[in-house]
Amino acid sequence: MSLKIRLSRAGAKKRPFYRIVVADSRSPRDGRYIEKIGTFDPLLPKDSAERLHLDTDRAKHWLSHGALPTDRVLRFLDAEGLMKREPRNNPEKGKPGQKRLDREEEKAKAAEEKANAAEEAKKAAAEAAAAAAAAPEPEPEPAAEEAVAEEAAAEAPADEAPAEEAPAEGEAEKAE
Repeated sequence: MSLKIRLSRAGAKKRPFYRIVVADSRSPRDGRYIEKIGTFDPLLPKDSAERLHLDTDRAKHWLSHGALPTDRVLRFLDAEGLMKREPRNNPEKGKPGQKRLDREEEKAKAAEEKANAAEEAKKAAAEAAAAAAAAPEPEPEPAAEEAVAEEAAAEAPADEAPAEEAPAEGEAEKAE
């Protein structure tokens, strides 16, 4: 039988609370344990004294009987001075995964294509403006000028009152 000193979860949903227990390594995480040797409340501030309670005498006893702590419990024991935890170096931990690298590459390509399209549109607009500036403006045709003058005259109010018109045919017969 191999012994482990590990955390056993208790507490409500989204409100974790852990017991530090000595258990058989084959038993479930929250299942049967041999002895409870402390508690850990991760919701309390790190400098709080009630965050971690550990019975160091019982921990020493179980360590002498061959119990192996998990990494988290080993951190607690190291803080208490019972065991030494070697710092680990995982340079790959901070690197993004392959999928993220692929997504970033696709985003970069899309941004580059968009920038190229915008640049080409600016060049095309500049070329069109240069071509328009180089071409002479066409002179309006005389017939078009006459039509514009006639429209302006029709729209302008007449200064004189219109002359009396001849009465319509029906009105002329009645007048006789």
